[in-house]
Amino acid sequence: MIALLSTNSAEAATCQVMNPFDGTVTGQVTVARPEDLPEIMARAAQGQSIARALPRHRRAHILETAAALVQARAENFACQITAEAGKTIRQARKEVARCINTLKLSAEEAKRGAGEVIPFDAYAGSENRMGWFTREPLGIILAITPFNDPLNLVAHKLGPAIAGGNSIILKPSELAPLSALALVEVLIEAGLPTEVVTPVVGGPDLGKALVAARPIRMISFTGGFGTGEAISRQAGLKKLAMDLGGNAPVIVMADAALGQAVEACVSGSFWAAGQNCIGTQRILIERPVYDAFRAAFVAQTEALRAGNPLDEATDVGPMITEAAAERAERLVNRALQAGARLLAGHRRAGALYHPTVLEAVPHDVALWCEEAFAPVVTLEPFDSFDQAIDLANAVDFSLHAGIFTSRLDLALEASSRIEAGGVMVNDSSDYRFDAMPFGGFKYGSLGREGVRFAYEEMTQPRVVCINRY
Repeated sequence: MIALLSTNSAEAATCQVMNPFDGTVTGQVTVARPEDLPEIMARAAQGQSIARALPRHRRAHILETAAALVQARAENFACQITAEAGKTIRQARKEVARCINTLKLSAEEAKRGAGEVIPFDAYAGSENRMGWFTREPLGIILAITPFNDPLNLVAHKLGPAIAGGNSIILKPSELAPLSALALVEVLIEAGLPTEVVTPVVGGPDLGKALVAARPIRMISFTGGFGTGEAISRQAGLKKLAMDLGGNAPVIVMADAALGQAVEACVSGSFWAAGQNCIGTQRILIERPVYDAFRAAFVAQTEALRAGNPLDEATDVGPMITEAAAERAERLVNRALQAGARLLAGHRRAGALYHPTVLEAVPHDVALWCEEAFAPVVTLEPFDSFDQAIDLANAVDFSLHAGIFTSRLDLALEASSRIEAGGVMVNDSSDYRFDAMPFGGFKYGSLGREGVRFAYEEMTQPRVVCINRY
């Protein structure tokens, strides 16, 4: 498995990657240290010279070939995701399919995103000028990725960066780095020069050293708000792109197709054991259908099977660690102590936390105000559309939202009034197509992902202007 070795290999430390479900060791990786920073930066600088010189057709071919290789090994990748991140095997297969699509989209962007002609004669006095702008690499990009989508979120950073001619220092989560390192291996097998991506695994001290390194021109980070805020303080003059999480609301109007809404919201709430930044966390239901929605939602939630993620029949696997499940348990306990009512779940066995549903959650507890990042959802009735919009907008983190209604006017009004980076109509918040712009309003993120939009974030325009006389 690829990992950057310490300068003195005799002192190289390693860390074990654990299976969240059964606690077995699923792999081992070399851990880089802050002392390794000169070696890391020297390799990344060499990689930048190589990446910049790669013609666009070559970048595209590498990405297309990598997509084909991942497809040929799809089941191996899915099993790896399940082993290190605890996703169910069915969910892991979908992540692999999305990674393949992300790489293909990146290959297309490598050939397409070249710039455009500038109409200089649109300004008086510039009639004799003509020119264009190109999109050029930023340089060295630091990509920091989380555990919850250990393959596709890595592809969302590597693919556009490679398409744009950058070199990348990749720091995947030490909890689930194996899929990321396997993807780097595939890219190299597809023809990417080894120096273009420098993968490193390490802890917070290594992260701080990388973030502060002056040669890095951009940091692309997916993770928690606290870490993102710390990065912004440490980074200095660098471009920042951050996906910092969400607390997604879904509005269910009385005129909605209730069965469709229940099914989509159950999936949206508990996909990936709730460890999903666009996962549905707060469901707001118009009062006339509240009781019917609640009964159907609780019944479907209780029918979900939690257990071994390799079992094809399992719907919900473990959280990434027992500590994460214990945190979810504490969040729910505090809400219950504050007056919330438990409708389903709230059972834990190690890292396995059963899908949990609450109602009457006070608005001053963390479970309402903050991102739970756990298989926990709250239900709340509302009496008017305006009240639903106010409740949806009441939190500081807003990536996606959803609304179920048969009325086009309400769908359009909600789409314009909900403060979110994406509003899904007649779907839960948990929908993402890898070509669309992805990010949040308020404190949800900085910049946008989605291949074309990440490509633009990771490149810079250069103007060429010709005076014909």
